[in-house]
Amino acid sequence: MEEKYKGLKLAERGARISILAYILLASLKLGVGYLSGSKALTADGLNNTTDIVASLAVLIGLKISRKPADDDHLYGHFRAETIASLIASLIMIAVGMDVLYKAARSIFFFKAQVPDLNAALVGIICAGAIYFVYRYNKRIAIQINSSGLMAAAKDNLSDAWVSIGTSVGIVASQFGLPWIDPLAAVVVGILIIKTGWDIFREASHNLTDGFNSEQLNNITHCINQVSGVKRVRAIRARVSGNNILLDIIVRVSANLSVVEGHNITENIEEKLRSEFDITEAVVHVEPEI
Repeated sequence: MEEKYKGLKLAERGARISILAYILLASLKLGVGYLSGSKALTADGLNNTTDIVASLAVLIGLKISRKPADDDHLYGHFRAETIASLIASLIMIAVGMDVLYKAARSIFFFKAQVPDLNAALVGIICAGAIYFVYRYNKRIAIQINSSGLMAAAKDNLSDAWVSIGTSVGIVASQFGLPWIDPLAAVVVGILIIKTGWDIFREASHNLTDGFNSEQLNNITHCINQVSGVKRVRAIRARVSGNNILLDIIVRVSANLSVVEGHNITENIEEKLRSEFDITEAVVHVEPEI
């Protein structure tokens, strides 16, 4: 369990890097977007300001998750990370809808305006910068199985694509197609909403004790390979932050002693640790009659 807490501390570093990156990118995009008259770059900058809040929510959730178990949280505080992801997704969806509304309104009351080409260059530079943040956060999230940091990484990748789309719209406006710039802002809003929805769906699935059936089948198959296990009679799984919690009932030979049955449960726990990094499993043995 100590490794889980160390992993959460590592994830906090990724969240801090995201916050710093978004502060710099938002300031740059909003400034250049205002000076160049680019609605798409301004919308992208507004997206990054919400990413600051969303990353802060993830950071707070990770900090709470590292609190040890207490009298009224016997399983620990790991789900605070998932709740933070849920809050971040709602923030993203709300701001995405606002950006979409303003962009659609600017198209409806369209006034031709060609943004400065420097705005496109800013968008490309920012896309490259946030893509490197995405790669860093994704690597750590996979390493420690952090849903909160993975949500932040998905947001990073979405922002990279959004910045590229923004730059495309600005460049297109230089060739007599200025309406593409506010249209790109509409695409930005849609992408923000989609990313927020994807994170919301995953977080709510975990909070309602949903679990991937294919992964559960793989775990069941693994347990069935343990020597002495006749079959898995029942298995339940749920996600708590970066942990998987399992309740398992296995059938064993009725002729085994209590010690032999206990050894089988220890072998199951060891196999789950080594193959799935699952450290929290309650295994109950029943005689196969």
